[in-house]
Amino acid sequence: MNDDLKALIRTIPDFPKPGIQFRDITTLLLSPQGLAACIERMVAAVDGPVDLVAGVEARGFIFAAALAVPLNAGVLLIRKDGKLPGATIAEDYALEYGQDRIAIHADACAPGARVLLVDDLIATGGTARAAVRLLRKAGAVVTQAQFVVDLPDLGGADLLRADDVAASALVAFPGH
Repeated sequence: MNDDLKALIRTIPDFPKPGIQFRDITTLLLSPQGLAACIERMVAAVDGPVDLVAGVEARGFIFAAALAVPLNAGVLLIRKDGKLPGATIAEDYALEYGQDRIAIHADACAPGARVLLVDDLIATGGTARAAVRLLRKAGAVVTQAQFVVDLPDLGGADLLRADDVAASALVAFPGH
């Protein structure tokens, strides 16, 4: 399934450290046909209307903006803390070594807004789960998330599903 898209994603061994197989979507983005097919298939997988498509910094912004147009939805940017001007709300989450924090504008999401979470890749699910908590803290209804790539061996999509978020991806790769 989606082997045509999978073939456009480059694997870079031992990046950013030995043992990691980095799945590079920039090669998919270079293909107009591949990018168009990717967006078309992601739109087709959306369950019901959405008010906002939330993209996680930075590659998630690309897919959120592209999906928002055919979905007739706005784009909500989830940024690293300290990158947004004005009042924000934020959520902390654990990294392999330490903590990180993501934020949205405090007025970016009306209570009850139906939000689709989008990013290029899901691995352990730490950032995606923090994004769901953040959006729900703002009053959003988050029931679905889409990714271009899933690394199912790392379990992130399953953790999202445990948080009552239907998580799907166009392609999956084994390993890290």
